[in-house]
Amino acid sequence: MEAVLKYSSRHPKPAGLSLQYGTAGFRTKAEHLDHVMYRMGLLAVLRSKKTKSVIGVMVTASHNPEEDNGVKLVDPLGEMLVQAWEVYATNLANAEQQELQTVMTFIIQQEDIKMDQKASVAIGRDTRPSSESLSQAVIDGVTALDSKYHDYGLVTTPQLHYVICCRNTNGEYGEPTIDGYYKKLSRAFNELVKQVAVCGNGRLYLNVDGANGIGALKLKEMEQHLNSVLSLKLYNEGCKGKLNCECGADYVKVQQKPPQGIEVKPLDRCCSFDGDADRIVYFYKDHGGVFHLLDGDKIATLISTFIKELLVKVGLSLQMAVVQTAYANGSATRYLEDVMKVPVYCAKTGVKHLHHKAQEFDIGVYFEANGHGTVLFSKTAEDQIRQLASEETTDDKKKAAQTLQNTIDLINQTVGDAISDMLVIEAILSLKGLTVQKWDEIYTDLPNRQLKVKVADRKVIETTDAERRTVRPPGLQEKIDNLVNKYNLSRAFVRPSGTEDVVRVYAEADTQDNADALAHEVSLAVFHLAGGVGDVPKPLR
Repeated sequence: MEAVLKYSSRHPKPAGLSLQYGTAGFRTKAEHLDHVMYRMGLLAVLRSKKTKSVIGVMVTASHNPEEDNGVKLVDPLGEMLVQAWEVYATNLANAEQQELQTVMTFIIQQEDIKMDQKASVAIGRDTRPSSESLSQAVIDGVTALDSKYHDYGLVTTPQLHYVICCRNTNGEYGEPTIDGYYKKLSRAFNELVKQVAVCGNGRLYLNVDGANGIGALKLKEMEQHLNSVLSLKLYNEGCKGKLNCECGADYVKVQQKPPQGIEVKPLDRCCSFDGDADRIVYFYKDHGGVFHLLDGDKIATLISTFIKELLVKVGLSLQMAVVQTAYANGSATRYLEDVMKVPVYCAKTGVKHLHHKAQEFDIGVYFEANGHGTVLFSKTAEDQIRQLASEETTDDKKKAAQTLQNTIDLINQTVGDAISDMLVIEAILSLKGLTVQKWDEIYTDLPNRQLKVKVADRKVIETTDAERRTVRPPGLQEKIDNLVNKYNLSRAFVRPSGTEDVVRVYAEADTQDNADALAHEVSLAVFHLAGGVGDVPKPLR
């Protein structure tokens, strides 16, 4: 412990600062994070000793502004840190200097960690100006406990997740290098689209907004592997603009308009990554210049429809489901359940909840509306598909099984991955002969509106049913139900923010005016019944 305390004095904790390990780790202004990074280096070593596996530490604040930063820990199979350890992370980050040893000892005893067990930590970072020095603080934490680390430098979050999974499965998931990642994905993509290229459709064209982040950098490296089938035009590639500033998936989704610095011609297919490339949304403009967003719901529908059709072709009766959050558009849910006959389940907001639910099925497709998601295949499903691909004698069935097999290889099952998801979408559109407009027309989103209401204490709101209904404060849910009954095809829910004292309001209805009116009325109910502060919410129109 002597070395731990010695190194710790180089990474002092600001007095009174308290942080919470949230859905995506710690996230705040970069200047407040040096001590947190050092301590997450310590925690990663303890987690590595406990699991006898390589543990990942990713330095990133994803879609947040450039001046922020954060850290995510990655568990042995590339999944997010197990929930029980989030509490340890919070306690360790918030411990005052003199309490550090006590908190460390508690974790070691509680988890029965053998300190002579070897440990190994893999570290990655995004392109923020603060990321390199914060990454060094993580290394100091690993070094203080006399453990090994591999610094992968600049990588996307999904690439680090991929590497962790490869390393802990002895290469079964793939070659544990960034080059191995490019080769695995590009081989699968090239195999999928070559059957179309033979038909003379030629190259695919796509405009990509890289959010001035790591995704743009890595996409450039990968382009050479894509056999010139996919022609990418990169915008916001980080040469001059600020990370996530008026660009990126979150900006496009929230603002409902194209990012700055990209010229969108009618029916041009475009997509936006977020800052660490684990989210993606598509968009285009029609001939009238109207902007159309294809978010996580549209992506989940496209992918699950494609997989369901292939399963029917090969005659496999695997249990497949789509997992959404309460923010999923009602039209997407109805289309999947009524037209495609694919069961839909709702999980709490936050990808770790969706990932966990998706693991219950042979094939679990999950996407948050913000574009963060992937597809999980159980070992049983993978084995059956690969067996069919190698043994099937009927031409049509064999081809469908091989398409499924290549789709599995193209998907990054560890975590949502903008590059992987982009290639899956491009392959599906190509194989199905769909334009971006035809994809968009599969179903029409119900008009919706998201608002937030400032409250004195967000904890007064308690929810149930995957955050779709409130149980506290008394009377709020009854009020929401009465308001919803006033409008056609409508629904609304409220949930407390995970990070600030605001309550998020979501409403949808048959027209935009009705969705806006419902969202406003629900906001007023929250303001009056849940301790609103500041100005009373004003009507939107």
